[in-house]
Amino acid sequence: MYLTKEKKEEIFAQYGKSANDTGSAEGQIALFTYRIQHLTELMKRNKKDQVSERALVGLVGKRRRMLDYLKKEDIERYRAIIKKLNLRK
Repeated sequence: MYLTKEKKEEIFAQYGKSANDTGSAEGQIALFTYRIQHLTELMKRNKKDQVSERALVGLVGKRRRMLDYLKKEDIERYRAIIKKLNLRK
């Protein structure tokens, strides 16, 4: 399994407020980004995998909505997470 409990805690500790803070927008965005990167690599190997492609599109949409929420609520937190995750080119 690519996403273990320890990996999740590591992501939330790095980007959220603590390892147990799974509800923060920054932590959720970081987790979505990790999953998106994993599915993107999977799609490069298996171009015809429609189930993974649908999951990827769903995750990108969830991350986009979460980023829009964060931008509306606190622009500084939005800019910080964008910079940390290197999402915008």
